[in-house]
Amino acid sequence: MNSKIARALSLIAVVAIFCLSLAGCTTSGTAGTDASASGGGNTLFMIGYIAVIFVLIYFFMVRPEKKRKKKLDEMRESVSVGDQITTIGGIVGKIVHVKDDFVVIETSEDRVRIEIAKWAIGNTGKTTDPDAK
Repeated sequence: MNSKIARALSLIAVVAIFCLSLAGCTTSGTAGTDASASGGGNTLFMIGYIAVIFVLIYFFMVRPEKKRKKKLDEMRESVSVGDQITTIGGIVGKIVHVKDDFVVIETSEDRVRIEIAKWAIGNTGKTTDPDAK
């Protein structure tokens, strides 16, 4: 399943659960009922629903994004001379020199060299998708 579709479906599920929790926790008290007796149980359920929503958000949105970022950082740190890269701006080139935070690439046959930051590397010739397994 496409990761964007999965994230969208999980967001829809979270919003639906949140809406259902709000609808289920509203109290329609009458003038003669005691406030503590009518709202005490519903408050605990509402707190529980909110906790579940935060857990779902973490597992469906935050955690996968952290994994993707970690893979991208590993890929950017593992580049070496001779690798074919594409920058996030769409520039394609071959790495000719690697520094701590920068790389120098050749972009064409007439040996045009450009120094770019490592964080601007979109992918390498080794893999075209950082989500690939």
